Amino acid sequence: MTDIIIEFNDVEYQVSATPARPILSGVSLQIHQGETIALLGRSGSGKTTMLKLINRLRCLTSGKLLVEGQDVRDWDRIRLRRRIGYVIQEVGLFPHLTVQENVSLVPALENWSPARINQRFAEVMHLVGIDPAEYAARYPRELSGGQKQRVGVARALAADPAILLMDEPFGALDPVTRAELQQEFLALARRVSKTIVLVTHDVREALLLGTRVVLLDAGRIVAESTPLEFRQLQQPIARQFIAASELVAGAAQ
Repeated sequence: MTDIIIEFNDVEYQVSATPARPILSGVSLQIHQGETIALLGRSGSGKTTMLKLINRLRCLTSGKLLVEGQDVRDWDRIRLRRRIGYVIQEVGLFPHLTVQENVSLVPALENWSPARINQRFAEVMHLVGIDPAEYAARYPRELSGGQKQRVGVARALAADPAILLMDEPFGALDPVTRAELQQEFLALARRVSKTIVLVTHDVREALLLGTRVVLLDAGRIVAESTPLEFRQLQQPIARQFIAASELVAGAAQ
């Protein structure tokens, strides 16, 4: 029995209007149970597209993509998406629903009992460091940016998915809140033992949060390494990211 949860095999994604330049080309990657994969790259490198192929927000042009051993094209879209937690930078909370209604949405769609939903709501809110009793009846407009992001993570975890996709989840936050949530994410990842795919353009974030860093450039994977090994890579694009992180670190001192 394999522990490979997601597998890309020579995947290409192409928009028909621009046939000369595939957005992704020749992408092959195995993602194992419990890993946190940081997809790193400049804007337009294809990292968000790669993420969206996993839950079929985009449909691959060629190649094969397996999720839990099954071709993603054979999955029912709704069933697949309910098995995958999804967190985006804009959070995506429904403004007309309370915090509890937002977090409990997928379990309710899955016909969980009210008692089980309430129990799970309390569990995931505690996981992300928010008092469920105090915040259950609040609306998204009554939350700070950091609180919205925490609630977004709670919603993604509510149905206990095996896979969590995160698209620059901390990118819109101020530096202090972002640093706090990154540390909380590390602790959370250890507790929940999910397979996590995280998109970021911040090399420091990738090295901090990822158990493996996958570097994309112009729609191709150009490097794949542990955070420690990444600092020793010699590819020009990798050296650019490393130099940029060192420049920022030096300016902060």
